[in-house]
Amino acid sequence: MPQFFVSTAKGLVEPLELEVKELGFKITDKAAGGVYVDTNWEGCYRLNLQSRLASRILKPVLDFTAYQPEELYGQILRHDFTKYIKPNQTISIDATVKDGAMRDQRFVAMKVKDAIVDQFREKFGVRPDVDNENPAIRIYVRAVKNQFNVSVDTSGDSLFKRGYRKEVGDAPLKENLAAGLIKVSGWDRKSPLVDFMCGSGTFLIEAAMMALNIAPGMQRKRFAFQNFIGFDIEAWERVVEDALAQEKEDLDFKLYGFDIDRRVLANAKDNAKRAGVDHVIEFRKEAVATVEPPAEKGLIVVNPPYGARIGDEDNLRDVYRDLGYTLKHRFKGWDAWILSGNKDLIQDLKLKSTQKHFVFNGNIECRFLKYSMF
Repeated sequence: MPQFFVSTAKGLVEPLELEVKELGFKITDKAAGGVYVDTNWEGCYRLNLQSRLASRILKPVLDFTAYQPEELYGQILRHDFTKYIKPNQTISIDATVKDGAMRDQRFVAMKVKDAIVDQFREKFGVRPDVDNENPAIRIYVRAVKNQFNVSVDTSGDSLFKRGYRKEVGDAPLKENLAAGLIKVSGWDRKSPLVDFMCGSGTFLIEAAMMALNIAPGMQRKRFAFQNFIGFDIEAWERVVEDALAQEKEDLDFKLYGFDIDRRVLANAKDNAKRAGVDHVIEFRKEAVATVEPPAEKGLIVVNPPYGARIGDEDNLRDVYRDLGYTLKHRFKGWDAWILSGNKDLIQDLKLKSTQKHFVFNGNIECRFLKYSMF
């Protein structure tokens, strides 16, 4: 049984582990950036299509120690890369090295590329070209202290790129991170979800797709595994048909998104329409200071601005105070989860969190904080 590595964002490994188990896969090991599963290639197709939290599905192929370029070249030749693509297709090498004898990752990538294309040249008399933008196959090389791990990427574009989001606001939340935070919140997928500062609508769209059982990869034009020689189109069609059969047409509740920017709201509506969930989300122009509960009870998720630029913090203090006031005085009985990338601004809520989860939004270390409005 082949082994695959399901990678995710920092701070989402535990919810990813839960999701992968819920999808019916057995986890064989866990690492800092994801989990390992043993499954066949049809299972790989399904993980790419249905995992909401994954960044990539990688196929580990080599694990070795190398100190010199010649060792690296020779170790790469141990695996037959000609079984994945034809010599007239393209490749790309993504290399990261740390604390090793070979410190230049561009040199490491070049040496790995040389070994792979030499394999093709020796077998076919021709070699694949390099295409860093849209390769048929991408090879990931990770080295720490001369210990190399080499994987074949089965995803292509990162899996957070669902295909529905054409327009985004400032500091957009990646789709798989939004899905992961909703997973952390424990939302039951049966009650209203509210976002006071919805921006491009990512929280709400991801939640709506969860509730409607729409597979997150359904709108993607292509996955890397579809470029491979051994691609099983019948297995892929089964995976897609199974996912389509699980979809719901409608919900008996709504999701609600508020924002003060009409242009941003228009973009959010367009994104929701492309995702096929616009019929279950209501978007309204409203300031956080005046938002009233749109339902009797539900869950709130908010990603307020962090004030990354100099001078922004002072301007945002009133926004956080308004957010705290609205939660405390208008949403009694609700639970709220707030993504905080600024520990100083979050204090202006004047609320005490009851739960916290550490996660990274890009390169910003954040806390996802729960507030219960008793």
